[in-house]
Order: sequence, then C-alpha cells, then structure tokens
Amino acid sequence: MAATGPSLFVASPLVTSTAGNSVRNRCLSSFRAMAVSEDQKSSPATVATRSTEKGRWLEEKNRKGRKEEEELTSNIYSNPQEITDENGNTLREYFQDCKDLMIQSKAGPPRWFTPLECGSHAPDSPLLLFLPGIDGMGLGLFKHHHKLGKIFEIWCLHIPVTDKTSFTDLVKLVERTVRSEYKRSPDRPIYIVGESLGACIALDIAARNPDVDLVLILANPGDPLRMAFENVAKGLMPHQIVGELTQDLVAMSSYLCVLADMLPRETLLWKLQMLKSASSSANSHLHAVKNQALLLCSGKDQLFPSEEEAQRLYRMLPKCEKRVFEESGHFLFLEDGFDLVTAIKGASFYRQGKYLDYVSDYIPPTPYEFKKIYESNRWVLAVTSPVMLSTLEDGKVVRGLAGIPSEGPVLYVGYHMLLGFELAPLVLQFLMERNILLRGIAHPMMFTRAKEGRMLDLGSFDTYRLMGAVPVSGSNFYKLLSSKSHALLYPGGVREALHRKGEEYKLFWPEQSEFVRMASRFGAKIVPFGVVGEDDVGELVFDYNDQMQIPSLRTFIKELTEEVVHLRIDASGEVSNQDVYLPGVVPKLPGRFYYYFGKPIETKERKEELRNRERAHEVYLHVKTEVEKCIAYLKEKREEDPYRNLMTRLVYQATHGFEAQVPTFEL
Repeated sequence: MAATGPSLFVASPLVTSTAGNSVRNRCLSSFRAMAVSEDQKSSPATVATRSTEKGRWLEEKNRKGRKEEEELTSNIYSNPQEITDENGNTLREYFQDCKDLMIQSKAGPPRWFTPLECGSHAPDSPLLLFLPGIDGMGLGLFKHHHKLGKIFEIWCLHIPVTDKTSFTDLVKLVERTVRSEYKRSPDRPIYIVGESLGACIALDIAARNPDVDLVLILANPGDPLRMAFENVAKGLMPHQIVGELTQDLVAMSSYLCVLADMLPRETLLWKLQMLKSASSSANSHLHAVKNQALLLCSGKDQLFPSEEEAQRLYRMLPKCEKRVFEESGHFLFLEDGFDLVTAIKGASFYRQGKYLDYVSDYIPPTPYEFKKIYESNRWVLAVTSPVMLSTLEDGKVVRGLAGIPSEGPVLYVGYHMLLGFELAPLVLQFLMERNILLRGIAHPMMFTRAKEGRMLDLGSFDTYRLMGAVPVSGSNFYKLLSSKSHALLYPGGVREALHRKGEEYKLFWPEQSEFVRMASRFGAKIVPFGVVGEDDVGELVFDYNDQMQIPSLRTFIKELTEEVVHLRIDASGEVSNQDVYLPGVVPKLPGRFYYYFGKPIETKERKEELRNRERAHEVYLHVKTEVEKCIAYLKEKREEDPYRNLMTRLVYQATHGFEAQVPTFEL
C-alpha cells in the first residue's frame, strides 16, 4: 500500500437493577459491578479469577488453523449492515445511574479502582492508568472501559468529592504507583490517560520519571471547564447559563447538573484553584517531557480552545502526535462518536514491549470498527461495483475469491492503480467474503515524517494502520511471512501509484528480485493479480511532467518529497524516481473496477532451489509476467461486460434490488 495522497480509505454497560428499585440502589449496584479497589486485588478469589482469565486467553489464542468452511461460517465481517453499535449506554443513562453514587461517595482518600466489566486481557497486556478530570470520578472511562479492558490492565484513580488532597500529593501518589509497577515489569510500557486535571498530573509524572517507559494519551489538555465552573462557582445553576454556552454545553448539561450537585461551592472553588496550580506546574515542566504522547483534541470545543492548546503542546513535546476530532465538543471521552481504543490503534500507539512491533502488536479491527470503515467507503463500492475473479487449483477462473488460499503465508503481488484507487474495495471484500485480513506493506510516509511541512498529517492514514498496514522494511516483511499472514505487496510503489499520462497499467518494478527468496524461505504462496478501472473513473490531465514545468509547483513537489522517507535510493531507472506529487484528475461517469487473481505460485517445495539468485530472479520475472497477463485479460474481457457503465448497473439494481450482485462478462 503506497501512501500517495488523499485516499478512498478515508477515512458491557453498567449493570442496572430491575424496575421498581430506587436510583440509589441502581447506582450502588452499578458501582459494585463496575470497580474493585486495587487493595483487594491480592485476594485468593481475585487470583483465581486472573488464572481463569489467563486460561481463557490462552485457549482463545490456540484456536487457529480453521478449515475454509469454518472460516466462512464464523466470519464476523461478512454482513457489515448487521453489526451493532458497541458504545453501550447513552450519556444520560450513565449520568442518571451515577448521580447518587457521585454525591454519596464523598469520603476517604484517593485510591485506585479497576473496572470489573472489562474484557479478559492477555497476561502481558500493558498497564493503563486513567487519571480523571476535576470530577474525580473518572466519568470519561465509562464509555470505554469494556473495550480498553481487552487490551490493557486498567486502574482508574478515584478522588472522592470532598477530598482536598493537593496537586503535589496527587502527583506523588500516582508516581509511587508508576515506580512500583515499573519495578515489577520494567519491559512493559505504562499508559497514562488523562483529561484536564489528569493530563496535568500525567505531564508532571513524565517530567519527573524520564527513565520509565510512559505513553501519554491526553484529551483536550489545558484549563478545562474554566467557563462553566466559574459560572457555577458564582452561584449560577447550569440551566441558567446554558443559553450562554452554545450547543457544546447544551449537549452536556446533564454533566454540569451532576457536578453542581456533587461539588459544594467551596469545594469547587478549591478544585479550581488546584487546577490553576496544576496547569502552571505542568507548563513549567514541559521541557523535561520526552515521552511518547498522543494529543486528542476537539474541533468544536466551545469551552476551551483545545486545538490551539494541542498545537502548542505538539510543538513543545518531541515525541508527540496529534489527532483532531472535527465534530466533537469539549467532553471528548463522553461523546458517542468517539472511541478511545480506535484512536490508539489508528495512531499505532499500542505496544506491549519497549518498542512497537507492527506485526505482533497489531490488533485487528473489531466488527464495529470495520463497519464504520465499510460505511465510509460504501459509496466507492456502489459506484465501481467491483468484479473480483480468482483461479482455482485446476486453473478454472471463477467469480469471487474461492481460489484464494486459506492458509498463510500468502503474498499478493500486483499492480498499483493511480492513487491506490483499488485498495478500499480490495481489502474490504477480502474480509467480508473470506475473513482474510490483507496486511499491506506500505510506504513509510504513512507512519512517520522526515520533517514537518505540507504533507497530509499522519492522522489521514489512521484507517490504513487500523486495517493492518505496516511500513515497508525487510524485518517487517520477515515478520509477516513468519507469522503466516496474508501480505499485500506493490513492487511498483510510489512510482506506479503516481504514474504519468499514458502510463496506466504499466508496471514499474525494480530490475532485481525483492521478494521471491524471502517468500520461499517460509514456503509462502505467491498470488499475482491485476486490476483495471482507473481510466473508467477519471482522466489524468495534469501530471508530474506538467507540474515540473511550473516553477512554483516544482518547488512544491521538492518540498513534499523532502518530507518523506526516501526509498530505493540505490535503484536505477524510473522506479528510483520517488518524487511525491498530487495528480490532477478529471472525474468521469464511473465505470467499473475489475480484479483478477491468478493461480497461486508455490514456493514451499523450492526453498533450496530459490536460494540461488538466478533461479529466484526467474520466478520474479514469471510473477511479473503473470501480473501483466492478468491486466491484459481484464482489459480485454471488460469490453464484453454489458454492465461496465454506471447507468446500466443502476437500471439492473432498480429492478433486482440495490443489494443484488450485478452480473458481468461470461467466464
């Protein structure tokens, strides 16, 4: 998967009691089901539970190598329309269940709690410390703890309502925990998720402990809720100020009501003062923070200029990435459209060891994550109506992906259309039809930058990473094949995906073999494939050669190219031209995309033979020839397709249903 510009790939709840019980009973029942104090964790019952959970996890891990029939019947991605939302209760339900709890749970010092409704995580999962905002209860965790608990060991800091522990003492409390856990598991990263006050604590902890492997995830960092709290502190109830604070605050009025009930005026004033000192302390220590950090900010924050604050921190923190959620308000963690786990995975921020391993640390998309990606690309599938052909063992060509090998490792090698137009239908269809996740070997520009500039921000490629893309490297290629993955490789890379006028369907492969010997080392099947259709959806009218004739655009291309990691610097010929530019394309009335997967090429019995460079090069040229044959076959056969044009397809779907598969040429 070459990252070449804007892409088509764009982008259990708390337990409640039965009817008739009081809100207070519901609330306390929820509380007991939700959390357990860290002080209670060493009890025999808890140890037994942990052992059971570990056994379940190992049991799940060993359920591999299913037959094709079992794959198809258990495919959780096959019907995206039927996948249900995983967000759980609404905000109003959460607030209603927790209101009495928050008011009554006022006594005692700060302490750690672990949600019990979390999913069973792996034994070596990293620790995640959730540091709450000014409410002290960790409301922001309520919509995320179940999903987070499947990949993290979660501890949430609870600060009782009337507690007046100073900011300095809160930092010391968290620091003791961090040091203790680091000593216990020095090779395991510790994640700190903080919002508002919690973000300030997280930054101070990172500055004071440079030797600890901390990963910071900070939501809307700054002086949170300043406007709202100052009004409440003056004696104004939330419903009196709603009209002044626009839609963001209206949507969260329930939250303010809870805070107004739970925080006496003098307590609120004290917390505001602590928040000011916390912000001042964090700002004074920013220069010492060298940890990996992910800033999550809202594009429609009506209470605080979150984007500006995030940008300031982004410039000051050396290992920082930023994600802006354009449609979200200030209360990011509590919004229905926000998923913390998806944000972490999409930014490639999840790791279990000291260093990120793009293969072993990768977590496949959940069904609901897949559904959202499918829905964002549904129009692509609708207008291009992809036809996918594969080849059975006996050489017969069939419609669909029945000819695709079930068992890995498999290496798919093919042609990269302009701007990677073919990627979305390809990856989505493999998951829906065969429950196979294609791990794209992608250009490093999707993961890192040589320097900041005018390229699309890294967040534009989160969907690729969520769907399993890895940066191209020999070690990642090795790991994919050794783990029996289905890997997707485009030898033509950027040069092919950013081709010039008249170069559609031309391969730009290196002269020397890059993949055959590695594939044979693991006995991988090599599946050559071709794809056509880019010339039926758009016409390239303003290409690289045109733009290089204009001084300002020539400078722009140079700047873009300098921002990305350079590949194939020792290569010769056209493939060595790795310049990055934005093609000018005029859309057409959409035609159709066609994919043809040739007969798999076996390497398992040729491991010794293919160690020889000459023999490996022969196979390399054979694969290239097969890809060219696949392209030629599709270009010829599409002329026979009565439904190549969008209008004829629409007529067919109008009479047969829009979910019906549109026919194509005879095979």
